[in-house]
Amino acid sequence: MAYDAWFRDAETGAGRWELDEIIYRSPSGGLLEVAHDMERLKARAPAAWMQLWDARYKRTQWPYGSGVWGKKELVLPNIPDEHVVSLDEGGTNLFWAERFGRELGLTDLWVKQCGVSHTGSFKDLGMTVLVSQVNHLIKSKKRDILGVACASTGDTSASLAAYCAAAGIPAVVLLPRGKISTAQLIQPIANNALTLALDTDFDGCMRLVQELTEDKKLYLANSMNSLRVEGQKTVGIEIVQQFDWEVPDWIFIPGGNLGNVSALYKGLEEIKELGIINRIPKIVCCQAEAANPLYLAYKSGWKEFHPVTAKPTQASAIRIGNPVSRSKAVRALMTHDGRVEQASEQELADAAARADRTGLFNCPHTGVALACLMKFVARGEIKRNDRIVVISTAHGLKFTESKAAYHGAGVLPGVQPSYPNPPIELAADVRAVYDAVMRHMERTFV
Repeated sequence: MAYDAWFRDAETGAGRWELDEIIYRSPSGGLLEVAHDMERLKARAPAAWMQLWDARYKRTQWPYGSGVWGKKELVLPNIPDEHVVSLDEGGTNLFWAERFGRELGLTDLWVKQCGVSHTGSFKDLGMTVLVSQVNHLIKSKKRDILGVACASTGDTSASLAAYCAAAGIPAVVLLPRGKISTAQLIQPIANNALTLALDTDFDGCMRLVQELTEDKKLYLANSMNSLRVEGQKTVGIEIVQQFDWEVPDWIFIPGGNLGNVSALYKGLEEIKELGIINRIPKIVCCQAEAANPLYLAYKSGWKEFHPVTAKPTQASAIRIGNPVSRSKAVRALMTHDGRVEQASEQELADAAARADRTGLFNCPHTGVALACLMKFVARGEIKRNDRIVVISTAHGLKFTESKAAYHGAGVLPGVQPSYPNPPIELAADVRAVYDAVMRHMERTFV
């Protein structure tokens, strides 16, 4: 059966623009969303969808083994399989954080390891869809596109550069100079993207990339392009699938530009409409206190939303004061009684370090979500046996500078580490080594 999808106004649901058009906003200036022919999709029974998606999951049939493209009918049904650009995204580990959960008094805590992906972040989920669509436009000669451009705090640029390199499409990335980790900076450089480090913050880069892509010679790859959302929404579907199609009670997700939280809701809403699930979990969007416009709007009772000037934070990927996808996120959170919480630099650093001691290796953004979870636990808002998923958005190896600083190689502003574990320098003497081992064992097993 042939399925269809198109752009429409995200606010009103009005209008129809084909996905082959280069358009990012409706004539009224609002964001777009990808709409699907849900009536046609509902012609297949819920059990049949689950069986189909399970049969494809992590198999080798191109491109359906991807966690994203295994659900192609609900993602991007309009393009031929041979135009898909996939790096086997999705299908990431849903880690049972049993030991850390036990420390918090929880029995059913899970961490969705989205950073265990090709470029080390959840951005791959959305970028595969966007670059596949661009590849389709180029290969089918429907549009004359020179390349793809994005503004980034690090992970988006890495993902865009890798997917464009795989497709042979030029990539241009705009980064705030000195505000991303070395590991994130080297990724687009290594993948041969034109990497422009600008004397501004992310919001300044975002303004510039929108101007740069106005003439449509360069395709805009930021999350205001709703094609990205179609890939990102699969994380919620995949979580449910990994629980044998059971819905968790809570999902905690870091929020910066806010495309991720609106995407999470969209995927869950669509499989609920298809009858695959019967409820939406409670979702908490977690912000760094240094960049918290959504949290401030939430605390006002959603009466007003004001951009902020984002301050320095270890969670550099969500250092965004004027999020592009705020209208989608606010609407979704209000519709489903979602929650918003924030974490200070001390809280996020300690939460990441404490969880690391139980076998995780968290990026600072995951630290934000873990710290917010700990606040909910401390307030008694989560029951001991609730099933909780924390979405980890990037791999900790991208943020070794902040981890090294926490554990003694430097200083993190505003942070006094509660769980430091610096290396101990010793003479090559067996007695000195033995004594150090014994001291460590005494501290560990007290």
